[in-house]
Amino acid sequence: MVAYLIGGLAGLLLGAVSVFLFIKFSSTNLVKLAKQAADQTRENAKREAETRVREVEVKAKQDHMAIKEAFEKEVEGQRRKLADAEMRITKREDTFDRKLDTLTIKERNLDDREVTMKKRETKLTERETELAGVLEEQKQRLLSISGLSVDQAKQILLERVEADMRIEAGEIIRRHTEAATEEGKEKARQIILGAIQRYAAEQTADHTVSTVAIPDDNMKGRVIGREGRNIRSFEKTTGVDVIIDDTPGIVVVSCFDPVRREIARMSLERLVQDGRIHPARIEEVFTLATKEMDEMLIKHGKDAAEKAQLLNLPKPILPMLGRLHYRTSYGQNVLKHSIEVAYLAQMMADELGLDGTLARRAGLLHDIGKAMDHEQEGGHPIIGMEFLKKFNEVEAVLNAAAGHHGDVPASTPYTPIIMAADAISASRPGARRESLEKYVKRLQDLEDLAGGFDGVRQAYAIQAGREIRVIVDAHRIDDRATAKIGRDIAKKIETDMTYPGEIKVTVLREVRTVEYAR
Repeated sequence: MVAYLIGGLAGLLLGAVSVFLFIKFSSTNLVKLAKQAADQTRENAKREAETRVREVEVKAKQDHMAIKEAFEKEVEGQRRKLADAEMRITKREDTFDRKLDTLTIKERNLDDREVTMKKRETKLTERETELAGVLEEQKQRLLSISGLSVDQAKQILLERVEADMRIEAGEIIRRHTEAATEEGKEKARQIILGAIQRYAAEQTADHTVSTVAIPDDNMKGRVIGREGRNIRSFEKTTGVDVIIDDTPGIVVVSCFDPVRREIARMSLERLVQDGRIHPARIEEVFTLATKEMDEMLIKHGKDAAEKAQLLNLPKPILPMLGRLHYRTSYGQNVLKHSIEVAYLAQMMADELGLDGTLARRAGLLHDIGKAMDHEQEGGHPIIGMEFLKKFNEVEAVLNAAAGHHGDVPASTPYTPIIMAADAISASRPGARRESLEKYVKRLQDLEDLAGGFDGVRQAYAIQAGREIRVIVDAHRIDDRATAKIGRDIAKKIETDMTYPGEIKVTVLREVRTVEYAR
C-alpha cells in the first residue's frame, strides 16, 4: 500500500516536473517567436518607410524638373523676343548708318567741289589780271604806232560805223525779224494743236495696287506666323515691308521698287488663296511669281514697242519698258505716257519735215530712266541716257532722254519736240491725279521758300516744279555767295517740303546794261 502510495507520489512528481519543463520550453519558444515577429514587423515598416521616402523624392524631382522646364521655356521665349527686338534695332541702326554715310560722302564731295571752284576762281582772277596787263600793253603799243590818242581813235571808229549803217537797212531787218517771229509762233501753235487734236488717248491710267485682300483676321495670324516667323521670312525673301494693322480685310505691301512690290503682292495673294504659309512655301511662291513677272515685263515691253511701231528695239530694253507699266508719276502711268509722247512727237516731227520714226523712238524711250532711278543715284534723264548709250542709240535719242527736262542743252531738233510732247502729255486734263489747287500751292510754296533768302530778287518754279530758278541782286551778292545760296535753298527744300523726285536749284546773277543808239 505504501509502495503504491510512493509510486503514485513519484508519478505525480514526475508529471509535475514534466509539465513544468514543457511550460518553460513553450514560453521560451513563444518569446523567440514574438521577437522574430517584432523584428519582421520592424523590418517591413523600415522598408515601407524607405519606399515612401524614395517615392516622395522621385515625385519631388519630377515636380522640380517640370517647374524648371516651364521656367526655361518662358526664359527662352523672352530671349527670343529680346533677340528679335535687338535684330530690328540693329537693322534700323544699320539703315541710319548707311544714310549718314551717304550724306557724309555727299557733303564731302560738295566741300571738295567748293574748294576746287575756289581754286579755279583764283586762277581765273590771276589770268584776268594778267590779260588786263597784256591788253593795256598792246593798247599803248597800238597808240604809239598809230600816233593817235584814245579819243581820236574812238572818233574815227564811230565815224566809220556811222557811215556803214543805213536807216533803211535797219528798218527792213527789224520788219522782217518781227514777221518771221510772228509766223514762227503761229506755225508752232498750229503744229502743236494739230498733234493734240489728232492723238486721242485715254485720260487716266490705273494706279499700281499695293494691298492684298484677307478673308478674315485668322488669316492675318497665319500670315504673321508663330512668333512672327512667316512675316519675317516673307519680308526677307521679297524685300518689302508688310503692314498689318486693325484695318479689316486688308494687308498693305510697301516698297519703293514698284516691280518688287508687285511681285510681293502676287506672292501674298497666292499664299492666302492656297492657305499653306510657311518659309519654304513662301520661297517657292516667290520664285514662281518672279518668273511670271519677268515674262510679264517682256510682254508689256513688246506691247509698247508694237503700239509705237518700233519692232527693232534691243531685247534688254524691252523689260525696262515693261517696268514702266508699274511706275506712276502723279497717278499717270509712265508707260502709257511714253507711248503718248511717242505719237505726239511723231506728229510734230512730220509737220516740221523731220524723221517721224526717229522722233517716235526718242519719245518712247525718253523716260526709260524711271525704270531704274530707285536703284541708282541721280535723276532719271541722265540714268536713262547712260542706259541707252550701252545699246548704241543715236545722238537724237540720247539727247532727248538726257535733255527733255532741260538738264543738258539740246543738240538736235528732236529734243525740243520731246520736251513739248512731254509737257502736253503731262498737262492735259485728266492725265495726272494731282489737283490744280494742290499743284499751284506747291509751286507757290517753292517760290516763297526761295524768295525768303536775303539777296534774292525773284524766284520762278519751272518744269512743273522740278526746277526753281532764283535771280539774286548782283550788287549785293557776288559770284562766291551764289553757290552758298543755292546750297542753302536746296537744304531748306529738303527739310520743309514734300515733293516727288528731285528739284533742281539754279541761281542766276547777272549785271545787264542796255543802251539805245538813235
